Amino acid sequence: MAATVLTTEDLQEFKVELLQEFKELLKSQSTTQPKKWLRSPEVRELLDISPGTLQNLRINGTLPYTKMGGVIYYEYADILKVMQANRIHHK
Repeated sequence: MAATVLTTEDLQEFKVELLQEFKELLKSQSTTQPKKWLRSPEVRELLDISPGTLQNLRINGTLPYTKMGGVIYYEYADILKVMQANRIHHK
């Protein structure tokens, strides 16, 4: 088995290539559209809330939902509307 010698320049070139690939991955992820319908675990993760808080948002009518076959779905656009409606502006 032959030994391969790496130089500082080789490592620098690798670093530049790796950073470029990360940038491309991040760019491609930011251009993807979110799903139209989200399930409860996805909404809880998105809003960083507990299952009880999500249930309260459903019960008091704050967050509209659709229930099909025992699975609750939330429309992404409705989540954005609720977030915008509850936005607090400090003067």
